[in-house]
Amino acid sequence: MPLPFLHPNTFHKMENHVLLSLLQRPTNPDKKPKSGGTGGGAGGLFRMFKLLPMLTTGCKMVALLGRPRKHLLTDNATTVTLFGYRRGRVSLAIQEDPHRLPIFVIELPMLTTAFHKEMGSDVVRFALESDTKTRKKKVLEEFVWAVFCNGRKIGYSIRRKNMSDDEIHVMQLLRGVSMGAGVLPSPHEKETGDGELTYIRARFERTVGSKDSESLYMINPDGASGQELSFFFVRLR
Repeated sequence: MPLPFLHPNTFHKMENHVLLSLLQRPTNPDKKPKSGGTGGGAGGLFRMFKLLPMLTTGCKMVALLGRPRKHLLTDNATTVTLFGYRRGRVSLAIQEDPHRLPIFVIELPMLTTAFHKEMGSDVVRFALESDTKTRKKKVLEEFVWAVFCNGRKIGYSIRRKNMSDDEIHVMQLLRGVSMGAGVLPSPHEKETGDGELTYIRARFERTVGSKDSESLYMINPDGASGQELSFFFVRLR
């Protein structure tokens, strides 16, 4: 039986000019990512994502990543998953708990291959803006969004009311996964021509600005510096 959808909480106030300055803020040139294997920390997640063509399609990666350290599953962070077929568009799903249905699902106006290239940089910041005039809804309940990546407008997206079969398939496979990146088995019995189904999942710190703004910042579980991945949701007044 499917679990009911959750709703986001209320946030601290975050003005729009602050959002723009964050999107344009350069990376600290003195900050050096911590070296290490592909399995540890935020940098490890990104390095693992760069190795996706080398991973084997199937459930081995999911089974391996489904045994994270206990504290990663019991903190108050939010789970974010970015996934999509290599020759398709990348989707974003936000969950308060990886065992529950997402509170927000949207297909971004970006090809998965383009997203892979962005992940090779030190900083990846997405901003989603809604120009809806009403304030009766919480910001993540809006449907139409203008999407920006690292300050560049890449198009518009509409939040899904209901998940597609492929999206449900991904959420079911990653039900026990706290963080990781890899290739998932396709839900289709025959090849669709869209390539492999890839994903990256991590825990994010969720900051509430007001009823009109929210932000998500990827958490490095080892406390080490590394690449930055963040999302900003703003409703224009």
